[in-house]
Amino acid sequence: MTQDTALAILKTGANVFLTGEPGAGKTYVINKYINWLEAAGLSVAVTASTGIAATHIGGLTIHSWSGVGTRDTLSRYDLDQIATKEKLVKRIKRTQVLVIDEVSMIDGKMLDMVDVICRTIRQSQEAFGGMQVVCVGDFFQLPPIARQGEMMRYAFESRAWENIRPLVCYITEQFRQDDELLLSLLGSIRKGEIEEDHYTLLREQVDIAYEDIEPTRLYTHNADVDAVNSAKLAELRGAAKSFKMSARGNKIYQESLIRTCLSPSILSLKEDAMVMCTKNNFEAGYVNGTLARVVAFDSYEGYPIIETSDKRRITIEPVSWEVAEDGKILASIEQLPLRLAWAITVHKSQGMSLDAAEVDLSKSFVYGQGYVALSRVRSLAGLKVLGINLNALMVDPKIIAQDVRFMDESDAAEETFKALEGVELETMHKRFVKAGGGKLPTETDLAIEKTLTQRTKKDSTYEETKRLLKTMESLEEIAKSRSFTVSTILSHIETLAEKREISAIDLQLLINNFPEWQKAKKEIKKAISRHGTEKLKPLYEATEEKYDYMLIRLVRVINSLE
Repeated sequence: MTQDTALAILKTGANVFLTGEPGAGKTYVINKYINWLEAAGLSVAVTASTGIAATHIGGLTIHSWSGVGTRDTLSRYDLDQIATKEKLVKRIKRTQVLVIDEVSMIDGKMLDMVDVICRTIRQSQEAFGGMQVVCVGDFFQLPPIARQGEMMRYAFESRAWENIRPLVCYITEQFRQDDELLLSLLGSIRKGEIEEDHYTLLREQVDIAYEDIEPTRLYTHNADVDAVNSAKLAELRGAAKSFKMSARGNKIYQESLIRTCLSPSILSLKEDAMVMCTKNNFEAGYVNGTLARVVAFDSYEGYPIIETSDKRRITIEPVSWEVAEDGKILASIEQLPLRLAWAITVHKSQGMSLDAAEVDLSKSFVYGQGYVALSRVRSLAGLKVLGINLNALMVDPKIIAQDVRFMDESDAAEETFKALEGVELETMHKRFVKAGGGKLPTETDLAIEKTLTQRTKKDSTYEETKRLLKTMESLEEIAKSRSFTVSTILSHIETLAEKREISAIDLQLLINNFPEWQKAKKEIKKAISRHGTEKLKPLYEATEEKYDYMLIRLVRVINSLE
């Protein structure tokens, strides 16, 4: 099935299981659908099975969203307690579409509990209380983790799955790998047709043709990852520079973000350190999984400058990871989107596309670990195998059998929808949107919604800084109240000034905090007239280094507003 067909089926409001091999574009399709729903005015809840997956899509874990938390059973008392939480009840009642990403890692028992909670709160015997349920994932990926002594059940083995009767949309396009030999290997793993030749092929993967970028090592255990990264950093000369994560908002959500963020709370770096980007930033030129080397530190802010495999140099500045609901940020953390990249666990690599990887599968211990590790790279040219055991390429026979059924169901769904006329399909889309109280979006609406979605988080944080400018007397005070750096607050001010959303009067309290403001302003403005505003260092030197960069930036903003 193509991405377009899957998207058309989603828009009918039917419950859907969106699946496909790694690199097929599942995330792309679901993001387009979420954008369409928001443009149509429908309420969508975006959740994921784990905190790591949730940070990838900017949503909540399904455990947090549903209120089930860490429970492994659900009694009548538990249901009554959950139903008394006003905020949670409102959230579930207003949700019209529930998206659950990385569903392969959700135990069937958990899915059943979420179903019961939704039906109870929405007072409906329909599955999940009648909302559209969209499950996204690939069951060949890592399986659920069962509690000790309990038997694991896949999500598709649950009563909830049976009740939603999802249409299967099995995307067969491939956008990550373009290596036929690698695709053939991954296909053989999915079919359970592994032979000795496949192990021989992998054992022969002993070289990666990357001259300047050291491949990331994937291990199955955290201890191996920590040992490699610590040892490699210690080998480099010079003192390490440390960058501390800041956080704000709801404490519980903060802790969840910190625990699951791929960037550490304290990031220690040195020149020549191997790093990996942990977030997508297409404008800056990096994505989650981009490998690079630290080549310097910015002389102004001290931020690392990285060099990628194609010789591009990028200054990495702090970014935020957020938990948001209905456009409102509930909690956020801010850190450099980097982590040491000599090594990473297979578990944390899920969802990434790596330029090059060295894979140690000698200690593989669960189904899917080998498949996840091998599917991270785009071609065999970027893969080196450090070790492999006989279990590494094994997948659950139950999944192989179920996958055949999924493909058959997807083919049947595709044939059914192909038989529909374009007008019939659009009528189904209109009916679904109208039933939810929305309006079928036009292409213009979608473009606007996409822009608004991208800006919402930025705008909300800028608005908070703008508000504090009227009540607080120093940049340090504002930064402390928001758990951000002074530099970040200055960046907010510069952006607000550029958009003409503040005036010089709004900065009066900050100005009053500098006793020699008039003298400093006069000298810095004189330097600006000679050297311009593009670079700060010439201004710093022209004023004989009497004023720090923070003050120079503030004068530069004032100058632009006058």
